[in-house]
Order: sequence, then structure tokens, then C-alpha cells
Amino acid sequence: MKEYKILGEKDTRSGFGEGLVLAARENPNVVALCADLTPSVRMDLFQKEFPERFVEVGIAESNMISIASGMAICGKVPFVGSFAAFSTGRTYDQIRQSVAYSNTNVKIVGSHAGLTLGEDGATHQILEDIGLMKMLPNMVVINPCDHTQTKQATVAAARYNGPVYLRYGRPKVPVFLTEDTPFEIGKALMLNGGKDVSIIATGHLVWPSIQAAAELEKEGISAEVINIHTIKPLDNEAILSSVKKTGCVVACEEHMYNGGLADSIAQLLARNYPAPMEYIGVDDTFGESGKPMELMTKYGLDTEHIVLAVKKAIERK
Repeated sequence: MKEYKILGEKDTRSGFGEGLVLAARENPNVVALCADLTPSVRMDLFQKEFPERFVEVGIAESNMISIASGMAICGKVPFVGSFAAFSTGRTYDQIRQSVAYSNTNVKIVGSHAGLTLGEDGATHQILEDIGLMKMLPNMVVINPCDHTQTKQATVAAARYNGPVYLRYGRPKVPVFLTEDTPFEIGKALMLNGGKDVSIIATGHLVWPSIQAAAELEKEGISAEVINIHTIKPLDNEAILSSVKKTGCVVACEEHMYNGGLADSIAQLLARNYPAPMEYIGVDDTFGESGKPMELMTKYGLDTEHIVLAVKKAIERK
């Protein structure tokens, strides 16, 4: 089992903030727009260094998307930021028509996604955003796992020509990837080789998956762990290669079963290589107010539940 050390704990939203500044230093056409949540989504770092390239739109998320689309047509690379519940759900019509259909170079930022938003409750804990975004033609969907990868993903999104949805969270989580870890849009990251089961995870569920693999190794179970940071385009080759080797899979995500990473993997396997599959995710329900990690445990999104799902998947082989 490959060993990963915790290098600290940082929130992924800070990785975005730092990455956006790096992207702006690299490309003078990078601009940022926010809907009255500038410090929360960590656009304040950009605002401080590039005030002339920052627009505070106010609580007008749909207008923000339309403005960004116009700026993209004029050659800018706009990042639009808000809570994921607002930057995707409240603005879906504008995203569909002015970004995806028009194939404009807009980067949609969804902060505070999933159950780990915590005490703000179900209205803000969007668990459908990945599904909403991945169903749109032309849209790239990225869900990084830690502070370092979020920073890398932000720079990569700025360099990519086309619509991108970048999802990240609020709580501090373990940082275990280094600046030297490769990041390429659409390419999965192999974290641990294994032969008995494929654990395919995204976002905040990647670190618990590594922990689960370590626990399983103590019981003689060899788990392959793959970090799918890009949900669309999906790295079909990496997933199929792994599952053909292990014979079963557990998909792990802080999202609804419906429309998320597991849904994409299930479709891929159904068409190419049917295999036993278990889901770690939220099963057709809204969240609730509570402490982030307590909610993750209550809804079965933790190391213990991943271990149980792995054993169930192996039994079905």
C-alpha cells in the first residue's frame, strides 16, 4: 500500500483562491465576478491583487452568468463565483443558453458544495450540482480532492478553452497531494494499485478512500484507489482497465447517487464491462443542518462505510 502523509489541513476553497491569483498572473485576460460572497468563495485574494479585473455583481447570480458570457465573447476568461447551490441551481437557464449552448469560455465556480457545508442546512447543501452540470453539452466538470489539487485545477481551468464547472468545499480537510503531483483535465490519478476491488472516488471522499484501503490491507484485501478529479470528460480507459483487473468497484462521492460520478461509472460499465458495483453517496434525500463530519457519517460518507461497501462488492463477484 502506498503511504500518503497528511501535510496539513486546509479548505479546498482556499486552494481555489490561490489558484485564481496564479492563473491571473499568467493570463491578463483572466477576470473574476462574484455574487456578494467574495470572502466566502475566496475571491478576495484576487480582488486585492487585481481590483481592476474584479466585478462585484451583488445578489444577481443569473445576471452574473450573462455578464461573464459577454466578457468571454470579448476575449476575457471570466471566473464566476458563488455557493454551488446558487452558481448552478439558481442560474441554470443562463448557463444552459449563454455558456454551454454558446460554448463560451466561462468558468463557473461552485463553493460550499455538498453536506460539508454543514450548519447552513439543506437549502444550501446542494447535492445535485454535478448532475446538472455534466448533462450539459460542452461542459467540463471538475471536483478536486484537496487544497493542492484545487489550486492545480483552477490554473488548468483557466488554460482550458471552453465552459468549466469547478466544485469545491468549505471545511478544512487533509492535504496529502504535493505540488509535483500531476494534474490533467480528463485524466484520472492512480493513488494505489490493487487487485481485489477498485475504489473510485472524487472530492472530499478521496482521503477516506485512501484510509479505507489501508484498513482493508490489514484484512488481506488489496484495494486500487483512483482519484477522479474530472467527472466530465470521464477517464473511461482508467476506470475500465482497473475494473477489468479487480472485478468489482465502489464509487465514492459527496453527491446524490443520481447524476453523479457513480452514475457515470455505472453507465460506462453497463455498456462495456458489467461488474458488481456499490455506491457511497447520498441516496435520494436532502441534507440537514449539522456539523460537517457528523453529517458525512450519518449519511454513510466515511471510511467505515467505504470498507463495508468494498466487502459487499467483493462478495458479489
